[in-house]
Amino acid sequence: MDTQPLEDVQRTQSSNVITKDVEAYPHVRPLPLYPSAPLPPCLSQVVFPQSLMIFYDVSKKLMISAGETSGEIYGALMSRQIKKMWPDIKILGIGGSHMKEEGIELIAPITHVVGIFEVVRHLPKLWDTYQRAKAALKSEKPDLLVLIDYPDFNLVLAKAAHAAGIPILYYVSPQVWAWRKGRIHKIAARVSKMAVLFPFEVQYYERVGLPCEFVGHPITETLNITESKEELKLSLGLDPKKDLVALLPGSRPGEISRHIEIVKETAAKLHNKYPSLQIAVALAAGTSLDIVMPEYIKVIAGKTTKLVAAAKAAAVASGTATLETAILGTPMVVYYNIPPLTYHLGKLLVDVEFISLANLLSDKQVVQEYVQNEANADNIFQELDRILDNDMYRTEMITNLLLIKKSMKTEHPSARVAAIAGELADWGSPAE
Repeated sequence: MDTQPLEDVQRTQSSNVITKDVEAYPHVRPLPLYPSAPLPPCLSQVVFPQSLMIFYDVSKKLMISAGETSGEIYGALMSRQIKKMWPDIKILGIGGSHMKEEGIELIAPITHVVGIFEVVRHLPKLWDTYQRAKAALKSEKPDLLVLIDYPDFNLVLAKAAHAAGIPILYYVSPQVWAWRKGRIHKIAARVSKMAVLFPFEVQYYERVGLPCEFVGHPITETLNITESKEELKLSLGLDPKKDLVALLPGSRPGEISRHIEIVKETAAKLHNKYPSLQIAVALAAGTSLDIVMPEYIKVIAGKTTKLVAAAKAAAVASGTATLETAILGTPMVVYYNIPPLTYHLGKLLVDVEFISLANLLSDKQVVQEYVQNEANADNIFQELDRILDNDMYRTEMITNLLLIKKSMKTEHPSARVAAIAGELADWGSPAE
């Protein structure tokens, strides 16, 4: 018979426990709970049958809806904190590999669909995901639904949840301050509370009477870089003594396909002027390129933070990566190219001066931006060349980027949003 030390047996202070074989009780599941102090030596070697386990009766349920990579990372970070606070919980939702690794039961994968016309092309897939989510709301009856960004899908799901009487926390605000500002009234009618990433967003929801709290950006929790640039380059298999430029084409498949030729041409221009310069393309984990890159370009997947931190300069497709690059203090040029129809329609609806979070948060141009036809290899190369060659220009940019980092500093954003979730779901006092 298989045995295990007592320290490996899962324990709980809850009175609602079952000590039977798991197969006999499919409605419960094992969950770890770590004791506040180690067991005395006399007990640590005691062994118990593997089948004799202690299980929580799952009394709390949470559903999360995240539509793309960055959102599901934030969902995973939040879920980790929620499980620490309320171990007797079941979490399910729409997400990806990061949420799955946190033990979240996925009812559908993230869709990666952005843009008005892209949504139309992927309607069957979106409809299937919506039907699965709606069915889960009915069958699982979660105590709370957490929506993470992705408004065109999540606001439709919010309508179904609101009609079912399920409270809703919206984490990561849609950019109502930038375009389609009328959506804020729909949000206010369906959502219980907003948890926003940027301090300036609070005022927009206060105006319509929707409870809102600035919790900070969870990206600050993931950027714990302590190594030097030389150490980082060595860990990435690069020469620690040579300068590095990082090229980020985006995390979504559509972004990569639109940007990769621009990236390749930019790299060629850099290599022509700086033959000893190291050039690396950063990809999200689980993504790959459909084209062959020349040998002077290194493609690195799943290590974007380290790559950007190690770089002397970066060219970054507009999105969350621009904020990450800013917080890391790496000088950059921002570019973006979207399908023409989406771009021209967007020009009629968008009401902001800048596209990058670095400039939006600074309320001035800190980094150069290139959009559509201007997002070409010539312009991107020229700006990277200026950053690499002009020490004063590069230093001034770094100083402005560090001011952004200072403005974003909050204590444990994911833990705070987890606590808000518990308050809305009425789960009572957390375990820790």
